[in-house]
Amino acid sequence: MDLEVTRDVFRLAQVFTISRGSRSAAQVLTVSVRDGAHRGWGECVPYARYDETLESVTALIEGLTLPLDRAALQEALPAGAARNAVDCALWDLECKRAGKRAWDLAGLPKPGPVVTAYTLSLDSPGNMRQAAAENAHRPLLKIKLGTADDMGRLEAVRAGAPDARIIVDANEGWTADVYADLAPHLIRLGVAMVEQPLPAGDDDMLAEIARPVPVCADEACHDRASLPKLVGKYDMINIKLDKTGGVTEALALKEAAIAQGFEIMVGCMVGSSLAMAPGILPAQGAAVVDLDAPLLLAEDRETPLHYDADGVHPPEAALWG
Repeated sequence: MDLEVTRDVFRLAQVFTISRGSRSAAQVLTVSVRDGAHRGWGECVPYARYDETLESVTALIEGLTLPLDRAALQEALPAGAARNAVDCALWDLECKRAGKRAWDLAGLPKPGPVVTAYTLSLDSPGNMRQAAAENAHRPLLKIKLGTADDMGRLEAVRAGAPDARIIVDANEGWTADVYADLAPHLIRLGVAMVEQPLPAGDDDMLAEIARPVPVCADEACHDRASLPKLVGKYDMINIKLDKTGGVTEALALKEAAIAQGFEIMVGCMVGSSLAMAPGILPAQGAAVVDLDAPLLLAEDRETPLHYDADGVHPPEAALWG
């Protein structure tokens, strides 16, 4: 078994901004695992919020002892970007060896397309209204917020897309007071869900107040070990493969979360179609799907995911799984 890590850069169609900063390109790591005539691959996006860098994640991957399988990988690496890329590459390798699709190996029904959110970058109210109007035909818009003066942005997006379903992502950017002030307006403006309004680890207030708008844990939820601390504070969890450490844990987390009464969101970092493709498996039946990153890119993989009015479709075998 041979393992190779390379860096790839995909230009974004326009600058993408959240409360933590802006980017004009997606910088990813691509992992290739070869075993004889077969090759599997996966992608991850190291995230500074979790103390990950391209260099640190590369070092973790290159430090693995080969050969290994998915079960051994769960013990060899912690949840995070490094394990995600290798786990997804091993899934793809298993599919090519067996001549089967990933859902067959997982014992899941054949997946269908899922409606995905389309994300509007944090910007001035005027620019966000224009972006909302340009994408008002989409069934689900996700708004990046997370500042003390977001009320104008909310009003502007709703004015630009009066009929769209809207969800909001604060990326830990609000204080308890800001969230309390905004909460009634979220209801008035028809917001369907708010994602991570308060910083992870400083979110106990969520257990003490009514949550008429469902609250989703993102930064506060990584893998199954996260779930006990979320009970009573969140109504939904956001499953991202770069947090769970791969599709193996993502599927297990989904099952455990549903058993504990959480609704499911499946999200993504800003990566290529290769990073999104494994997420199609846990996204089946999820209350909210946010696998739109390829729609934000100016360039993508050679065999990209297909998006249309039905949503994002399962990957072709040439891409993954």
